[in-house]
Amino acid sequence: MAVSSDVLKLPSQVFRQLKLVSKRAYLAYPKIVECNLCGWQGRHFISDCWHPYTICPECRSEVRHRLLVAALSSINGLTYQDIVQNKRVLHFAPEKALKSTFPKYASKYVTADYLVEGLDMKLDISDMSAVQDEAFDLVIACDVLEHVPNDTKAMQEIYRVLSVGGCAIITVPQQDNLKETFEDSTIITPEERKRVFGQWDHLRIYGDNFPSLLESVGFVVRVVQEKNFSQKLVNKHVLFPPVLSKNPLATNYRKIFFARKV
Repeated sequence: MAVSSDVLKLPSQVFRQLKLVSKRAYLAYPKIVECNLCGWQGRHFISDCWHPYTICPECRSEVRHRLLVAALSSINGLTYQDIVQNKRVLHFAPEKALKSTFPKYASKYVTADYLVEGLDMKLDISDMSAVQDEAFDLVIACDVLEHVPNDTKAMQEIYRVLSVGGCAIITVPQQDNLKETFEDSTIITPEERKRVFGQWDHLRIYGDNFPSLLESVGFVVRVVQEKNFSQKLVNKHVLFPPVLSKNPLATNYRKIFFARKV
């Protein structure tokens, strides 16, 4: 069929917009998957450089974010709201997908980062001298510790600022089947860090021993992963990559670590 000359004269940005609208319409039906953060439903999620069909097109939540929310809702039969209700929350490097949900229920919600501007506090997670002991009931740090030069000190600081009975919710990238965490302080260039650790600003890649690292500073650790949920729920919210990455540095098996101070 011949293309109208008027269509050919349309600006390139209009073509891009039409293409985007078409893609959104394609993704919207049938409603097979659902984001448990923003409620978006559709055919499948979109892809990133690590895994196909794992990113919510609406709020950009990833597997770890949706798994975290699912895990919060499964602890001792409590709801997501119950876990956060009236808690003093410190959220490091807050992701947009999570940042919009926690403040609804917390009695105090503080965002922090060492490099990112525009948050409540400029804070080094491994040296929180500006924060008093037991100032928070809940600390959230999703994929933060791999960026920190002294992660042991960061874990100790998280423990210090938590109230007794308080909890840290932590995620880290973990290489599949890696027993021990690997780091090498001589690897300093972005290119080498990407090659060895998977990302240019990562300083280590964690192994299966991560829970013991948390326990070494005093935490009692509970691990939640996709196998703790029904296959129906895993598929619905995509709590596990539909297609495993073949990259040897990929984190195919995401885990949520609940580190409690007792």
